[in-house]
Amino acid sequence: MTSVPSADHPMLRTHRALRPGFGTEAAVYGTILVSGLIAVSSAHGETSAVVLVTVAVTVLVFWAAHVYSGAVARLGADDEAQVGVRVAVARSVRHSLGMLSSAAVPALVLLAGTTRLIPDDVANELALWSGTAILAFLGYVAFLRRGSGMIVRIAGSVVTASFGAVFVVLKAVVH
Repeated sequence: MTSVPSADHPMLRTHRALRPGFGTEAAVYGTILVSGLIAVSSAHGETSAVVLVTVAVTVLVFWAAHVYSGAVARLGADDEAQVGVRVAVARSVRHSLGMLSSAAVPALVLLAGTTRLIPDDVANELALWSGTAILAFLGYVAFLRRGSGMIVRIAGSVVTASFGAVFVVLKAVVH
């Protein structure tokens, strides 16, 4: 293990600017969810508009369920004082924000297809690959933060990105 990188490292500055909504466990989970939705929705030749609506509705439902379950788990769970509904919901929303933010980049790519800035099939492919790239970034940064050497950072990036790559392969096999 090498020394922890300085706080002004460009990737850490980027990660810090995107956090709290991006770079959390909810963002990793959300990115994997969005990648799966894009792969399944677009594998049957759907337009980018249909894929975008599918992703948006499903992510919102999963996010609401995540917020609700988090709030229920937090009710009265603080050892120092009772946690009320408002505090529990606020903490859960903050903790779950990454699930929503993880859909932003793929959704923008799909929107570009919907508005015909790029062809539908290209938008669907780019949206799917964007999830893999996001996962690679998050994996790299996680190991950079802990001070791992370059080989471990790259390995962490590849392993994390592989969750998105599975959906790229799945779509190719199904399509």
